[in-house]
Amino acid sequence: MLTLYSYPQLFGVADNNGYGLKVYAFLKLAGVPLVHEHIFDASAAPRGQLPYIVDDGEAIGDSEAIIAHVIAKYRLTIDAALSSEQRRTNLLVTRMLDDLYWVMSYSRWKDERYYPAFRDGFIAQHPQVSAEGFEKAKAYNAQRYHYQGIGRYTPEQAYARGLADLQVLAEIVPAAGFVHGAAPTSVDAGIYGFVANIYYFPIPTPLKAFVDAQKNLVAHCERIHAAIGKS
Repeated sequence: MLTLYSYPQLFGVADNNGYGLKVYAFLKLAGVPLVHEHIFDASAAPRGQLPYIVDDGEAIGDSEAIIAHVIAKYRLTIDAALSSEQRRTNLLVTRMLDDLYWVMSYSRWKDERYYPAFRDGFIAQHPQVSAEGFEKAKAYNAQRYHYQGIGRYTPEQAYARGLADLQVLAEIVPAAGFVHGAAPTSVDAGIYGFVANIYYFPIPTPLKAFVDAQKNLVAHCERIHAAIGKS
C-alpha cells in the first residue's frame, strides 16, 4: 500500500503544510488507499523535503511528481476529461500556489504579529516539540525567506502578493461545484491544500481575513474538507 509521509496535523487540518495537504486531498479524492504517516524529520525524503510517498518500495518526492506518478500507475481518471485549456489553467494555478506558499509561510514564521499564536498553537497540539526547537525552525525559515526573496519584503509588500494570488483564486473558484465542473479534479486538491491552511487556522492574518470574506472559497474549502476527512 502507498504510504504518504508529511508534516503533522494542525487545527483539524490533515497537514499543516500546503503541499502535503494537497497530496493527501488528491489521494483521498481519487480514491487511492493510503497510510498517512506524520513526521517532522525530512532527512529520509527525496531532496530532504516533505511530502513524499513510498509506493511498492519506490520513494517519490515533490507534490506534482507524486500526483503524476499516482495518476500513471493507478490509471486514475480524475483529470482525464480536462480540455487543453483547463490543463493550462491547472498549471498556472499550481505555479501561483507556489507563490502563495511563501506568503502563507511568512505569515506564520516571519511576521511577529502572528508568530506567537502559531508557535503556541502548534506546541499545544504537538507538545513533543520544544519552544527551543521551534525557535531553531524559525531561524532556519528566516534564512529560507531571505534567499527566496520574500524575507526582504515588508509585511505589507508580502501580503500584497498573497492577496493578489487569493483574488485570482476567488475569481476562478465557482460558488457551487468545483473548478472544472460538478466533480473535483487535481486542481481542487491543490487549492484546498493552501486555502485550508489559511481558513482553518485561528490566526487573524490578512490572508485569513480575505479568505473568510469570500463565500465561494470558504464553501469550496468546506466541501473538500468534508469529503476527505482528516488523518
